[in-house]
Amino acid sequence: MSKLRIAVQKAGRLHDESMELLKSIGISIDNGKDQLKALAKNFPVEVFYLRNGDIPQYLKDGVVDVAIIGENVLIEKGEGIGIAEKLGFSSCRVCIAVPKTMKYNGLTDLEGKRIATSYPNTVQKYLDSKGISANIHIINGSVEIAPNIGLAEAICDIVSSGSTLFKNNLKEVETLLKSEAVLAVSPVLTKEKQAILDKIQFRIQSVLKGRESKYVLLNAPNDKVQDIINVLPGMKSPTVLPLAEEGWSSVHSVISKNEFWDVIDELKAKGAQGILVCPIEKMVL
Repeated sequence: MSKLRIAVQKAGRLHDESMELLKSIGISIDNGKDQLKALAKNFPVEVFYLRNGDIPQYLKDGVVDVAIIGENVLIEKGEGIGIAEKLGFSSCRVCIAVPKTMKYNGLTDLEGKRIATSYPNTVQKYLDSKGISANIHIINGSVEIAPNIGLAEAICDIVSSGSTLFKNNLKEVETLLKSEAVLAVSPVLTKEKQAILDKIQFRIQSVLKGRESKYVLLNAPNDKVQDIINVLPGMKSPTVLPLAEEGWSSVHSVISKNEFWDVIDELKAKGAQGILVCPIEKMVL
């Protein structure tokens, strides 16, 4: 039977979160130290551990079938590669930063300036779209040091917390794009391997939906149940069960974590009591 070849970053935060995702969808990987590839014990999958920047070319060539990769790398190097799923972790943004001492009024201040970056294609497309002409210097790693050593007047790099920019006396001035980990697919994927990917994607969607939701149980007097049900978004309809105490019911439902506190406040105002909140590991719809 064919095995789906999945590429993940060989080290770092994206690697750790990618392996955790595979584990959460029931794919057990026996990864010994310094292995470049490993087989899953219980699923037709083979995992390749690669440099993030090399993965787009491997996808184009069909060396690997799918990859968990930063969207920013795919935009920079992966033209023509499709995205099957956005994964909701390893969030960052690609930003232009300048020295804190520089007075910055807008992109026109970068006209004719030198910009150091590991994302030349992304930067060039952005500047072209804004009608700005600048000199792009390609640097792989330690981009933040470029203004301090006189190599460039500005940089463009990925930013998560902004602490690295702060330590190097830089400030963000432009956001080119926001990025997260995605499941990218080779343009030459076969039908047989697509069938394996469909199963993996179904599992991933179940995990992601669970992470985005909370399971809520509450008690309510029967004359308040309908008002409470009207507040709950639920999946189809909340579950309502009678309690041992006459005149009371238990209501069970699911709430999106993004609107969680607003819904809880409204439930309390409608008469809900004894509200319990539980995490959801997976949600299959």
